[in-house]
Amino acid sequence: MAQPQKESRLKLLLEILFVSTRLGLTSFGGPIAHLGYFHNEYVRRRKWMDEKSYADLVALAQFLPGPASSQVGIGIGVMRGGLIGGIVSFIGFTLPSVIALILFALLLQSFDVSDAGWIKGLKIVAVAVVAHAILGMAKNLAPDLKRKALALLALIGTLLWPSSLSQIGVILIAALIGYMLYKNSAETTEGRIKFPVTKKIGALSLALFFAFLVSLPILREVTGSYWVAMFDSFYRAGSLVFGGGHVVLPLLEREFVPTGWLTEEAFLAGYGATQAVPGPLFTFAAYLGTVMNGWAGGLFATVAIFLPAFLLIVGVLPFWDALRTNQKVKGAIMGVNAAVLGILISAFYTPIWTSSITQSADFALAAILFSLLVYWKLPPWVIVLCGALGGTLIAWI
Repeated sequence: MAQPQKESRLKLLLEILFVSTRLGLTSFGGPIAHLGYFHNEYVRRRKWMDEKSYADLVALAQFLPGPASSQVGIGIGVMRGGLIGGIVSFIGFTLPSVIALILFALLLQSFDVSDAGWIKGLKIVAVAVVAHAILGMAKNLAPDLKRKALALLALIGTLLWPSSLSQIGVILIAALIGYMLYKNSAETTEGRIKFPVTKKIGALSLALFFAFLVSLPILREVTGSYWVAMFDSFYRAGSLVFGGGHVVLPLLEREFVPTGWLTEEAFLAGYGATQAVPGPLFTFAAYLGTVMNGWAGGLFATVAIFLPAFLLIVGVLPFWDALRTNQKVKGAIMGVNAAVLGILISAFYTPIWTSSITQSADFALAAILFSLLVYWKLPPWVIVLCGALGGTLIAWI
């Protein structure tokens, strides 16, 4: 019996690796777009989890510091295949952009790709993907007028006060309002999250997260080691930043440019290269690490900046399912889910829409891609190729 179980386990892990790698190769557009790709692949197509479990996982990721889309991907991998499944899911989604950015750093640092037409097309792909995700999630996250109003308030609040702190504040307020409005609601959760990690492992992960956060700055001062200092800077950036890759960029700049570890020009060139690759924006660390210490430095920096996200999601999720199925907190979660919808719509407008749709031809391409995705139901990788081609054609016109 052991051999068939091992083969089944290996097959499951290979499936997770295949699906996550394909997403890592085709998921352009930043964290909000990634959530749209995940929703389409894991919820709509493969049905690895139900709508509410996915919405709850997204809501949890909004509370935690670090790259929200990567944490959602890790969480789905752990639910599907345990701790190894989470690691495999992370590797598949992250490694393509890590390899690309290491190559950029080694070979193409002086190559300006920020104005390339195909990159513009990939931004427009994000518009179509996020619009599709919002329409699908709205039916489940805001089915009644009260939650529609909460989503609207979250949208207005995050548009008028665009910051990571305002997002956290909106979520907390929505949780309080949701608790008051729905604390006696009879609505039930569609299914429990199957999370094959014990609370003991979760507590250990949280303890390691805080231990690294506290001890690394001390070790940095005591040892004077360049590598410890480098690990500390990337780990702290991944631990303390809410809002995703765009928010972490100024923090990384303050860590490395004034200290002379790399020049402002090299930093900006890497930022342009990061926009050209799929996957999480936190893989910008791979470029920075490679500039400072070659390909080994790139891998080292990648591990350092993503380690907090892994420890946090593994640490919190074993306790999260007990909370989300507790009648006293269901109402709060319902309010948070509605707020997350508003935040997604806000992010859809800015920066996704405002940075992508600047002329009539852009909107026309977005409409075509949306139709291909929603009505013709073409796979995301086809949409990505069509978007890149369309953006190139627009640049020639």
